[in-house]
Parts: sequence; C-alpha cells; structure tokens
Amino acid sequence: MCGIAGYITADTVLAAHAEAALNAMTNAILHRGPDSAGMWHDEAGHVGLGMRRLAIVDVSSAGAQPMTSASGRYVLVFNGEIYNHKELRARLESDGYAPNWRGHSDTEVLLAAIDTWGLTPALQAANGMFGLALWDRDQRMLSLACDRFGEKPLYYGRSGRTFLFGSELKSLAAHPDWAGEIDRDVLALFTQFSYVPAPYSIYRNIRKLEPGTIVSIAAARTDGAAETNVTHYWSAHEMIEGARRNPLTNGEVKKEFERVFSSAVALRMEADVPLGAFLSGGFDSTAVVAMMQELSSRPVRTFSIGFNETGYDEAPFANRVAQHLQTEHTQLYVTAKQAMDVIPKLPTLYDEPFADSSQIPTFLVAELARRHVTVALSGDGGDELFGGYVRYIVADRIGRAASVAPSWLRNGIADAIRKVGAGRWDRMYDAVTHGRAKRLIGDRAVKFADFLASNTPLQGYERMVTAWPPAANVVLGAKNGHTLPQPPAGLNPVEAMMFCDLVTYLPGDILTKVDRATMGVSLEGRVPFLDHRLAEFAWRLPLKEKIAGGQGKRVVKDFVYSRVPRALMDRPKAGFGAPIGDWLRGPLRDWAESLLSEKRIASEGFFDANTVTACWQRHLAGRGNEDIRLWPILMFQAWLAGTKH
Repeated sequence: MCGIAGYITADTVLAAHAEAALNAMTNAILHRGPDSAGMWHDEAGHVGLGMRRLAIVDVSSAGAQPMTSASGRYVLVFNGEIYNHKELRARLESDGYAPNWRGHSDTEVLLAAIDTWGLTPALQAANGMFGLALWDRDQRMLSLACDRFGEKPLYYGRSGRTFLFGSELKSLAAHPDWAGEIDRDVLALFTQFSYVPAPYSIYRNIRKLEPGTIVSIAAARTDGAAETNVTHYWSAHEMIEGARRNPLTNGEVKKEFERVFSSAVALRMEADVPLGAFLSGGFDSTAVVAMMQELSSRPVRTFSIGFNETGYDEAPFANRVAQHLQTEHTQLYVTAKQAMDVIPKLPTLYDEPFADSSQIPTFLVAELARRHVTVALSGDGGDELFGGYVRYIVADRIGRAASVAPSWLRNGIADAIRKVGAGRWDRMYDAVTHGRAKRLIGDRAVKFADFLASNTPLQGYERMVTAWPPAANVVLGAKNGHTLPQPPAGLNPVEAMMFCDLVTYLPGDILTKVDRATMGVSLEGRVPFLDHRLAEFAWRLPLKEKIAGGQGKRVVKDFVYSRVPRALMDRPKAGFGAPIGDWLRGPLRDWAESLLSEKRIASEGFFDANTVTACWQRHLAGRGNEDIRLWPILMFQAWLAGTKH
C-alpha cells in the first residue's frame, strides 16, 4: 500500500527542479506510506513519478518503487494490492515469460504482466485494489488506472502547462504549478449527495479516475490538449449483463457463495505484516470475521468502538459475536470529546469536502486497529451487492403498492407524511421507544414520501439519497446538470437502485470514507466483498435470494446463521453513525455557529446565507433534525477554512 504522485510538464523551468517537485508531492502524502519513499524522472525532468510506501508484501527493498520493468520499457508507481499475484506469477513462469525475479512483491508481478501481456490484459487478469501510474518510455505515454470498484483513489488534471496526478489532492496542490479553483457546479453536487461523485473533484479541471478505467496521455501533448484516451478495461454495466445471462439455480447458491467468499477472504488475508478485521457485529463484518476464523490457525484480531450515547452503541453486539467466534477482540468506548476531537482533522484527512458523519467512528476504529495491526479487513460492499440497505426494502414494498395505487392516492399519502414534518415524526418515534432508540426517522419518513410520489423509481432513488435537492439553490451561481448512470436493461426498480449504489454511492462515499480513514493512520483496509468474482456471483442471483420477506442480504445472513446464533444477530439495522444532530445543539454549537455565521456565509459567497441560516435555526429550535443538510455545509466550511492556511 502506498501513495503515488507525479507529473508531465512542458515548463523547462519546472522540469529543472524535478526532484524538489516530486519531494513536495510525495511528502504531502507521507501518511499513506511512512516506510520509505522513491522517485524517478527522465533526464530532462519533464516526466516524474513519485511514491510513499507502506510495505505489506515483500517488505524488503526488492519491493521498492518506482519500479522499472525487466525490458526497461515501463516505469511503474503503484498504490494497492494485487491479491492473486502468486497465480499471475505462476502463469508467467509456466508460459516462459518470467523475468529474473528480484523479490516476491505483487508490484513486480504486475509490472511483469504488463511487460508481457500489455496494460489492459494485465489489469483484467488482476484481482486487487489499486491506483497506478505507468510510464511507457517507448511511446512516451503516461497511463493512469484504477481498480474495478474504486477502492483506491487517483486524481489527475492540468494546472498551467503541467499535467498532475496523485493519490490525494494534497499531492497535486504541493506542485509549484498548482492553481486550484473551486468548481461551484461540483459544490452543488456535493451538497446534494454529501460527497463529490467521480469523475469530478472539487477543483475545476481536476478529475477523479472512475472505477475500471485507464486514462492515457502523451508527453508531446502537455500544451493544454485533452487526454489522448479514456478507456474501460472493466465495467459494472457489462459485468451485470453477463452475470444475468448465467443465473444460478437455487441448489447452487449456498455452496457457490461459500466457495467464492472463502477465496475472496483468503486472498485478502495474505500479508507479511500483522492483520486483523473491523467487527461491528452486523452481518457483513461478522461474515468476514467468521470466514477469517475458519481460515486462520490462530484467533483473528478484531476491533470495534462504542459510544455511550443511547442508540449509537454497537460495541456490545460486536463483543458478543467476538466471544462466540473466539476472536482476540479489542474494543474502545469513545467519549463525545474524543469523537469531536476528530472533527478538526477531517478537512485535511478527506482532502476535499466529504460529509458522511460515519467518517468519525470509521477513523476512530481505524486508529484503534493501527495500534495492533497494519492490515484490517472490513465488511463494506455487502449492502450494495446483496441488498442490505433499508431503501431497497422500502422501494420493494412501495413499488408493489404503487403498481396498484393510482398516482392521486400516492401523492395524497406523501403529502400527509410531509405535513406531519420530520421533527414531529422524530418526537413520536422517541415517545414510542421511550427514548431508548435515538435513530431518528423523521428525515427518512419525508424521503420515503418523496419516493412514493416520484414518477420513476430512479427519480425516487435520487430523492432518497439527496441531502439538499438541486431546487433548493443553496449554492450560489451553480448549474445542476448531473444525471444518474443508466442501469442495464431489464433490471427491476430495486435492482436499478442497487446498480446506482454500486457505481456511485459505493466508490464516492463508502470507499472514500474507508480509504481516507485507514490511510490517514497508515493502515491498509481490505474489502473481501469487492472481489469481482463475488460481485459477479451476487448479480447471478435472483433478487429473491437477496431480498425476501422484508429482509435483505438473505444469502449472507444464511451463511452467518450457520455459524452464529440468530439471537446474537437479529436486531434492527443501525448503521455506523455518530449523534451529530445532538452534538450540534450541544458541545459542537459554538464551532458550528462560527462556520455558519450569516455574515461569514454571505462574505464568502458560496452559499445562500438566508437558506443556510433558516436551516440552522430550525435545527436549534428542534423543529426538525437538519444534521443531514447541515453537515455538508459545515464540512465544506471547515475544508474551505483549512485551504486558506
């Protein structure tokens, strides 16, 4: 695991200072690779590649980067892991194409595969997570590539006469030719979704590499010309179409799941450093840990955190599961102060505005795990692939009702739900549960009303995942032109939602959160559910094997139930959040008041001050829990303040 950065420049003055530029770019991401550094540039200094290394496989100098291929044609910097590198190495050797190996690193194997088969076939053969930059000396071509699901980030774009790339935006910003300008249209997308969706970044002319893509640029075209080529070596769209042409029969499901899942977990347990897992006590993380225990010769190290606030404490559930599975478990109860102390770190950690409030507990559990291990497996991806989100269940039920209910009736019910108001729904729920469950449902109720009244399922989905709707015009001077990706033909409404989550929410929110939280403490996070073979399996399943009887993740749950008593698992899905709404009215109020000052908002000129102030006042008055809308504004404001220092 590493952080990578580099450039191509036509500026001879900048080229003359290649080492200084590369040092600045790689030092900016020291946290991603604290073990060692490396750089390469051509003789004239017009092309430079740099990296910071977190040594996981072959921790010797034989795995150091940048790495030159045996033929001398290619130079590679690589962030990530190729889990099936031993298989690829054996293929190269059996075909007679193996070089004189320097060591046993996955980087060397990938580079040999590229040297032998070409970049696209090598990536199609690889099972891994990565962001890489490959310099072709013969063609004078730079190629950037990202893994199939977007686990590892890679930003790129032009600034002045220089083409820049890096694992994080702070690398690009460290280059002397950097001139970042905030893109208001993208800021509007951020306020809508609470993350910046690929291929955009918060800066104009700087983009994020999309999952499964290769971007190539020739050194001769650094005068402002567009990228020479953008290609897909893999796409979720094509994967789903292929999987649906080869459906599984009911008798194959359990056996095939265990076979593929076991292989996915086993590959991700290979490391030359200490390894463990995050354990929330939910089905996905429990499935991963249960399989790890079966594959391990010693108890697996597991980690969880808890909050003292009612309704947010998952630690007791995780502890019971850990005891049953007999893992070596470590848990930490986090005070409100400890959690809030993370907040000032978030703008730097996430590099561009990011507003999923579970970023706080994710960072804290990563920080806890890093005290004991260097690699941690997680259960992310299970919800998107196997139907775990509540919105799928709701969409399934509403979809069935909507098919027989006329639009006037659906609109009438939706209007009635909205008139009650989010705040009143929350208060009624709190009264019914006698304050024992603080998971607030008011905003969900309103979103479900929006879904019920939607003309199409995808319109309803977009409303459900939206914090600030585009019509709110909360960002001044922004145009709203974003459209959801078109699902493959033949998907039902729930499957279409799952596809959209797989290609937008998963890489943009979930994987961004995990990558920045783990790499921020120099911990490598691995995600077994995102083995592409498991994704293909999931899409070969009929929907009833994922969602049935108002429950999602049927096949995953069946696997867990065969290893963990139902009594330990059957409870409402809670998620992994923090009580942001309560904190904003309490210990975070002064911090928020400063960032949301009407005068400050107006003077900075990005948001409509009246809209933001009205939202803040509603929240303070308890007329609704507006933290879902306030948190994106606060995260941008805190990020903006950080960029001025």
